Amino acid sequence: MENEQFEHITVLLQEAVDALVTDPSGFYVDGTFGRGGHTSKVLSALDENGQLLAIDKDLEAIDFAHERFKDDSRFSIAHGSFARVNEFASQAKPEQKVQGILLDLGVSSPQLDDPTRGFSFQHDGPLDMRMDTSSGQSAEQWIATATEKEIADVIFTYGEDKFGRRMARAIVAEREKEPITTTARLAQIVKDANPAWEKGKHPATRAFQAIRIQVNQELNDLETCLEESLEALEVGGRLVIISFHSLEDRIVKRFIRKHVKGDDHLPAGIPYTNDMLRCRLKDISKKVKASKREVDDNPRSRSAVMRVTEKIA
Repeated sequence: MENEQFEHITVLLQEAVDALVTDPSGFYVDGTFGRGGHTSKVLSALDENGQLLAIDKDLEAIDFAHERFKDDSRFSIAHGSFARVNEFASQAKPEQKVQGILLDLGVSSPQLDDPTRGFSFQHDGPLDMRMDTSSGQSAEQWIATATEKEIADVIFTYGEDKFGRRMARAIVAEREKEPITTTARLAQIVKDANPAWEKGKHPATRAFQAIRIQVNQELNDLETCLEESLEALEVGGRLVIISFHSLEDRIVKRFIRKHVKGDDHLPAGIPYTNDMLRCRLKDISKKVKASKREVDDNPRSRSAVMRVTEKIA
């Protein structure tokens, strides 16, 4: 098992499991296994007939899961993106729909804190940032080949940083002098190109977030996963999503609103019933935030927002 110095503290643990598990004998999916915090809590809420499928892109997480839950026959795990949730669930239980899907969209602490993974500007390491190190393009490779406009668009859109063009211009200029291969060098380039730092925030924070999202296709995968979840869930099944920044939460809110509202293209002035709207979801609760005590214990939970919805058709 990997070095456990990189401990992960699960956010909104009890709240998420309480919202997710409606039947102790049901079939559930943890779409973002991480280091198994939510998984362990879900399993403790299930009886001997319950089943839990976990999914994760990270091979270290897969190895951790096999070791930690090897003696629990109720547990299985699939390697890949949660965008394939319907496929993985159908393979695990072909005869049964899912009663609950949990998505914790935060990057796990072992990924952030391990310098060899290249996620953090706070530790120098190889510029990788891939959640799945067995495939895809690393951050180093993307930065070496993307155009200045592509880099600027990613930092502006995914990092919501108004200085994205300046940063992109600096990255392209510096890579012509020498390849950008480490997190420390990228962080310094971005820092030098950032003329106005946010109080209490490192000037590379938004750029690193943006490049990570691009490398891992996080928002595209999320949009696909949400639609796939509708197909995987049985009627009455719950979808519980914990987001950590506004881009994710905006996608989640838009998805829930769309399927709660139903078909908004019916001709004006014509009477219609609720059935004609083809609503597929209902809201279970308003957004849930971490308590003050949890934020004090784990500052990374400060930005967490949990939303819960239920399939009705």
